[in-house]
Amino acid sequence: MNPYKRLIAMLPGSPLDAGQVTAVTTAGVTVQLVDGATIHARGEAVVGDHVYVRDGVIEGPAPALTGVDQEI
Repeated sequence: MNPYKRLIAMLPGSPLDAGQVTAVTTAGVTVQLVDGATIHARGEAVVGDHVYVRDGVIEGPAPALTGVDQEI
């Protein structure tokens, strides 16, 4: 196998984020991620939908789960 392709295969891919759609515009949607960050993404959804987002593109619906903080 080509050394360059082996190197690329070892690198991690783009992360898959989950969040809730908070606004819809003509350019896409605004998504509030589980960690509280807000991003703009391309794709179709309605306000209130839970979606998966990767590289600024909606990949599909996500379950409506809530996060849990634990102290150890």
